[in-house]
Amino acid sequence: MIETKGLRKSYPSGRRGQTVVDAVRGIDLDVRAGEIFGFLGPNGAGKTTTLRMLATLIRPDGGEALIAGADLLADPAEVRRRIGYVAQGGGTTDVVTAREELVLQARMYGTGKAEAQQRTEDALKAFDLTEFADRPCSTYSGGQRRRVDIALGVIHAPQVLFLDEPTVGLDPASRGQVWAEIKRLRTEGMTVVVTTHYLEEADALCDRVAIVDHGQVVAEGTSEALKREISGDVVLLGIAAGESGPAADALRDQPYLDRLELQGEDGLRLYLQDGAAAIPQLLRVLDGAGVVPRTVQLQRPSLDDVFLARTGRSIDQS
Repeated sequence: MIETKGLRKSYPSGRRGQTVVDAVRGIDLDVRAGEIFGFLGPNGAGKTTTLRMLATLIRPDGGEALIAGADLLADPAEVRRRIGYVAQGGGTTDVVTAREELVLQARMYGTGKAEAQQRTEDALKAFDLTEFADRPCSTYSGGQRRRVDIALGVIHAPQVLFLDEPTVGLDPASRGQVWAEIKRLRTEGMTVVVTTHYLEEADALCDRVAIVDHGQVVAEGTSEALKREISGDVVLLGIAAGESGPAADALRDQPYLDRLELQGEDGLRLYLQDGAAAIPQLLRVLDGAGVVPRTVQLQRPSLDDVFLARTGRSIDQS
């Protein structure tokens, strides 16, 4: 459904624009029809710039892309007819109702008045908006307003929907509602591309993810496949402030330890082949060094561990 090769975008920077910032440095993607595909990465990684290029909002400096069979550079108007796009900031107007917004959006795509009204009724029901459809958007909660945004993005029945950080700033309940709507669109055959910096969102929502850093894809695949690349278990140790150095020195050469990462002055992240079997041994080593852990947590590797392995830092630290 989406195929890109070497997609690039740079911007001038500095007072006189003499410095060039490479926002996207050659991204290759192959997004399959009917899947939820996620761009996961820290703020500033190039996710939104990539999405804006694919949505024809900005022109790439290089590379090529096919979206739903249409050439991004040669036929951007046809690309726009085949996609929907929901920006991070949304597109609703405070004084207008959801019904008015949806009818107008449908008419802007060339739909007749009667059909636009019918599509609006269908969208209001599908996104559970009927109850407050005739109230001004200024009265909606964040989750309700976000559902209107997504409804606006699909009112013309696109083949591909681009969502830029669709749940940023929402409470957990509203986030769950948005997730449910995205999954429903996928079951109806729509291809959905989502940018996010929430690890749990990418893990729970996306069929496949591309982990992006500094404008490049550093890993791509299913969440489970990427996490399997990080062998073994993860043990998180919480210790007293200032004791991370002595604890690390004591544990560093243990045969059951694959890798060790300092987590500030009061924590360690340990990668081990068998965490459950190794915990008693590492506790004895720490006791011998005079270090008493405050907390011990055994975890399976996460997408953040994948990002850490590929970039040398956590997404939260980026």
